[in-house]
Amino acid sequence: EASSTVGKGVLQIETGGLYESFEDNSVQSENYVYNTMLIRYGILENVEFRLGWNFIESARKINGEKLDNVLSGLTPLLLGMKIDIAEEDGAMPEIALIGHVFPVFSASSDYRPEYTGIDFRLSLSHTLSEKSSLGYNVGAQWGDDSLEAAAIYTVAYGYSINNKFGAYAELYGDLPEDSSANHYWDAGFTYLASKDLQFDIYGGTSITKGQDLLLGIGLSYRMRKNN
Repeated sequence: EASSTVGKGVLQIETGGLYESFEDNSVQSENYVYNTMLIRYGILENVEFRLGWNFIESARKINGEKLDNVLSGLTPLLLGMKIDIAEEDGAMPEIALIGHVFPVFSASSDYRPEYTGIDFRLSLSHTLSEKSSLGYNVGAQWGDDSLEAAAIYTVAYGYSINNKFGAYAELYGDLPEDSSANHYWDAGFTYLASKDLQFDIYGGTSITKGQDLLLGIGLSYRMRKNN
């Protein structure tokens, strides 16, 4: 999550799709997310409202044969806020606070959890040079049918190849209180089609057990106040 808000009166839509798979003991699990929608709106210059909803389809295969119990539907609605706390100043990073709730009633029956999910994180970033930057998140989450808390983190490096193309790589994961930690990585490219439209493509996998392949595409579109 970026450490800056979109700005007062600005509407930004981020969406896309992804595929992930994991095989364990000849059972392959596949997830197709057809809509990774996040809507961000600047209430104030330093505060944004956040609304998100994913449509997902999950299937399993045994020795290549797809099972009949395919799950599909909407995951819990994301409702949240982001607040700018500090601007970057020398060694002091840019800092923002992000918080979300995920109401149980908003999910389809196949993905309705037992408990309302909550997460919060601090998002920080440093400018390393004219072409590169480092961002990182630290926080905690509760959800996924459990009241167990999990620490969450992300470390992301971004590089501007030119005024249109960029590249990035990130390490991220979670550390539950009473379960094994999960660590992942991905990397990708961005393309700035115009000052308000950007496309991206990425791929990755897990470092610990849990994900064999992640592939995704996305776009972000910004509608400014003077449009």
